[in-house]
Amino acid sequence: MTGIDEQQVLHDGELPARIALTADVDPRAKVGPGSFVWHLAQIREYAQISAGCIVGRGVYIGPGVIIGHNCKIQNLALIYEPALLEDGVFVGPAVVFTNDSFPRAINLDGSRRSNDDWQPVGVTVRTGASIGARAVCVAPITIGRYALVAAGSVVTRNVPDYGIVMGVPARRTGWVGRAGIPLVAVPDADGVFVCPQTDERYAEHDGVLSPL
Repeated sequence: MTGIDEQQVLHDGELPARIALTADVDPRAKVGPGSFVWHLAQIREYAQISAGCIVGRGVYIGPGVIIGHNCKIQNLALIYEPALLEDGVFVGPAVVFTNDSFPRAINLDGSRRSNDDWQPVGVTVRTGASIGARAVCVAPITIGRYALVAAGSVVTRNVPDYGIVMGVPARRTGWVGRAGIPLVAVPDADGVFVCPQTDERYAEHDGVLSPL
């Protein structure tokens, strides 16, 4: 955050969180040590940002949202409650996590809906998953470990661990390894895939991929 005005949230014996003065962080929220919160981000009450995270410019994080360690949330992403992000999750620019399956502004009598008039549902993102720019994740869904959601996708169903999904609505088009590189099928080894970068091998059985 060099070159901008900032406030620091101190943690005993650890690097402080660094929060831009223009960010709106509710005093009831928690921002972990070593995390960065950039200009104009809004973090609502009781949200929990773990250590080592980056929260980009203009990001919105709703009340009670939980974000794990070393996550990166890019500019203008909207993370509505009750979302849960595990460790090492990447959220690209302008990604949206919804929280209302059947949204309405008013009740049947024409009165404006309040928080008591609907039940929010959340998006859960497991460890190491990545969500590309401008993707929309329609709750309630779970995006599996190390999965990859392509930019611009609309995700309406659960994504399996290591799955690559893309499109509107998103469909699985392949598998990805922990390094984020699409896996390649091993010749003459039915259901076995290898990462071109790390040589890690995975096996698919009944639509489920597991490391070997």
